[in-house]
Amino acid sequence: MSVMQSGTQMVKLKNGSKGLVRLFYLDEHRSCIRWRPSRKSEKAKITIDSLYKVTEGRQSDIFHRHAEGNFDPSCCFTIYHGNHMESLDLVTSNSEEARTWVTGLRYLMAGISDEDSLWMKQTFEEADKNGDGLLNIEEIYQLLHKLNVNLPRRKVKQMFQEADTDDQQGTLTFEEFTVFYKMMSLRRDLYLLLMCFSEKKDHLTAEELGNFLHVEQKMSNVTPEYCLDIINKFEVSEENKQNGVLGIEGFTNYMRSPVCDVFNPQHNDVNQDMDQPLCNYFIASSHNTYLTGDQLLSHSKTDMYAWVLQAGCRCVEVDCWDGPDGEPMVQHGYTLTSKITFKSVIETINKYAFVNNEFPVILSIENHCNIQQQKKIAQHLKEIFGDKLDVGEALNKDPKQLPSPNSLKGKILIKGKRLPPYLSADAEEGEVSDDDSADEIEDDFKLKNSMHQVESHIRKKLDSLMKESQIGDKEDTDSFSIRALLRATHEGIQRNLLFQGHASNPSFLAPSFSGSPYNVLSFSETRAQHLVHHRSERFLNFNQRQLSRIYPSAYRIDSSNFNPQTYWNMGCQLVALNYQTDGRMMQLNRAKFMVNGGSGYVLKPGPMCKGSFNPLNDDPLPANPKKQLVIKIISGQQLPKPPDSMLGDRGEIIDPFVEVEIIGLPVDCCKEQTRVVDDNGFNPVWEETLSFTLHMPEVALVRFLVWDHDPIGRDFVGQRTVSFSSLMPGYRHVYLEGMTEASIFVHITVHDIYGKVSLYLHRQLYLISLIKIHSHYIFIHLVIRSVPTLKKKKKKKKIGAGTGGHVQGAGTEGPETPSGLDKGTKDEGGLDGTSGTTERGEGAVRSPVQTPSLLDPPPSFGTNTTPYSAHPQPACRGQSSSPHSHRLLLSPSWWALKPALAPGLMAWALLRGRSSTQSLGIALARRSWQELALHHRWARP
Repeated sequence: MSVMQSGTQMVKLKNGSKGLVRLFYLDEHRSCIRWRPSRKSEKAKITIDSLYKVTEGRQSDIFHRHAEGNFDPSCCFTIYHGNHMESLDLVTSNSEEARTWVTGLRYLMAGISDEDSLWMKQTFEEADKNGDGLLNIEEIYQLLHKLNVNLPRRKVKQMFQEADTDDQQGTLTFEEFTVFYKMMSLRRDLYLLLMCFSEKKDHLTAEELGNFLHVEQKMSNVTPEYCLDIINKFEVSEENKQNGVLGIEGFTNYMRSPVCDVFNPQHNDVNQDMDQPLCNYFIASSHNTYLTGDQLLSHSKTDMYAWVLQAGCRCVEVDCWDGPDGEPMVQHGYTLTSKITFKSVIETINKYAFVNNEFPVILSIENHCNIQQQKKIAQHLKEIFGDKLDVGEALNKDPKQLPSPNSLKGKILIKGKRLPPYLSADAEEGEVSDDDSADEIEDDFKLKNSMHQVESHIRKKLDSLMKESQIGDKEDTDSFSIRALLRATHEGIQRNLLFQGHASNPSFLAPSFSGSPYNVLSFSETRAQHLVHHRSERFLNFNQRQLSRIYPSAYRIDSSNFNPQTYWNMGCQLVALNYQTDGRMMQLNRAKFMVNGGSGYVLKPGPMCKGSFNPLNDDPLPANPKKQLVIKIISGQQLPKPPDSMLGDRGEIIDPFVEVEIIGLPVDCCKEQTRVVDDNGFNPVWEETLSFTLHMPEVALVRFLVWDHDPIGRDFVGQRTVSFSSLMPGYRHVYLEGMTEASIFVHITVHDIYGKVSLYLHRQLYLISLIKIHSHYIFIHLVIRSVPTLKKKKKKKKIGAGTGGHVQGAGTEGPETPSGLDKGTKDEGGLDGTSGTTERGEGAVRSPVQTPSLLDPPPSFGTNTTPYSAHPQPACRGQSSSPHSHRLLLSPSWWALKPALAPGLMAWALLRGRSSTQSLGIALARRSWQELALHHRWARP
């Protein structure tokens, strides 16, 4: 690192020049690479955070344009950075210097450094305006404004004086500034949480830490040894380490570590069943992979294939056109984008396809070449990929269904198109048009059923299109076939073609359609959108047995992306996006495929693989339990000013609020937001609970957004998107994407919901949840008082032996029905977190978590939160299990409550957890739900 910070003379290569000699050095904060001289002055830098990879040797396009003998490969390396994979190509004077830089940059990219210390040092030096190594009170005020801290000056001055302990009064050294910063950033929320589980001490013992991990973080198999390891790793005080306790600083370090991130760390590796057919997986797919920018003027680079493949993409696109000297080229046709050779693309794919994982890569070939250059394509595929094309063994296992990702590890799969059947395999002339697809053919034959008419029409149409070439909204997906091509050149690998376009049957979405599983249909987003709205169930059924690919419209010349969730909801496997355009849609795509280790394959939910349902229905899976996601937004930490702020760090302190959005099935899509906290981006506190109901949580994405409130709108601060399946329960930090320190602190719980809960019962459950368990007893009568008074029965009779001691009201007249118990009550603001009127029916809610009700926020700090127990007790009168026990039998008038109350009480019982001091028994006697006895036993501790 010291060599890099001192600087190294290197040659910077550029297009069309011999190179410029510059001094490159790592800045003192180790946060960016700088060089001089430069006309860009302060802008002549590349941040470490923006680096994607560092490669050794002459591998980039710029190096290839220079003769091989010009530079020693051991002295060459390339730095790829930015969203568009820009390259910085450098040549050192000797191989040792090159190796030092490559190793050092990879070291920094891996994050092997004390990030907190580096950030603190960088913050200190940026605040030191006069460069004297000391901060005065005015510099501290300016720094706090930059950090979005709005503290009274009296409070800041007090903390400043407490931290200023040396002889130089009125200034802070770096060590004193560190003390000042820790005083200022003390996490009250974490301190109260620690106090809650430590019996109001300022530290946690190993046993108390284990209790916290088990109860709140839902961790199983927590051992004392594991807790001691946490203490030794995160505690900063040697005295606390020796005593085996975790203080507030150590607890804060632990809660801010990746262990307590909102993302499940087990999902960093492959964790799903990879032995199912390919059609049962969502597959990460790229559109026009070679482009670095827009669809009209941007550059084409082989580096893009290396980038997307290493980022987890498993389906890349190659657009082939006739090139000079008989060599096919890859480019975006009829535009001003640059060209690269097909051979260089295939070589890059071969090199990087299986660097990060071995699951199969699909080449989606869009072909516009004449027959001679198509033969050249086949030759390159055969020579470069070799045995990677041989999938015969996987196909022989079960020819009636697609092979699995595991059976195709290390293989390259070709997705191509068929040539017209009347065209000879050894033809020397002819070209393939790109304006024909399954979409268009199916439109042309909506009213035709004769297969003979269909085939005849296709042949005529393709024959006429052989003489035309025009750009349209559909890719070339059905007129070229590697199988036909290889038959003319390399007969040996004909059997290894896996995928082909299919366009011969206009009723491919019909339930009776039984085409080959190896046929793939490609749809533009326009055509796919029509299918989603008009044939959603058939579209989903088709995707249960075959693959479909959705690609962006040709009108998206800016390389923007559509919403991929729309087509994931239909079970579409290959939803192709423009990877070069970062933004909301690519953020959703990244979150989708992170759930399975970033392997590029994510298993579809069971109902999407087998069975039938309509994803557009209000209740698409009525027989399946729903999930209720309850997120308590507690606080924020070091939230920056908006990136597009006109005044930058000098702008006003932000007024942040948090928005949580659910992206999934249409019925699940909704968003909720917190209130606005004024003038505090450093440590805002919200303490607000948001609730969402999910019908198919397996496909849902949860998106956390932080906004800066403004009187005329709002400004985007940052976001983090996580798949529902990857959410961790308990207290978690949500670090905003691309930011080191900025985060929001949340508490997450998930409940199962069975059926619907009426408004009245929901209110009963919520009232019960407000009962606090204190050190002596609990007032169960709060539940009784919440129910309207009923008329008493005049007659009672006891049920004899064998009935469990239940008491039954006699007589024929029933009690008056409370008006609040009517079925189908309407409520403003439903369980799913959406606004508007929502219908509630009867049912029960079962919660496996410790929070006592469906909409309960997490327990308040400092409160005994031991939950209830829900275990049936025998209804025996006059018996006592302990000297302090007591049984309460409700009066007979309550047994005859309207049946709607019984499920609610049952749900209340199920919501309780285990407790050693309380137990609840529910016994249901004859008349089904109409007879209820509630027994409660309590004891003083």
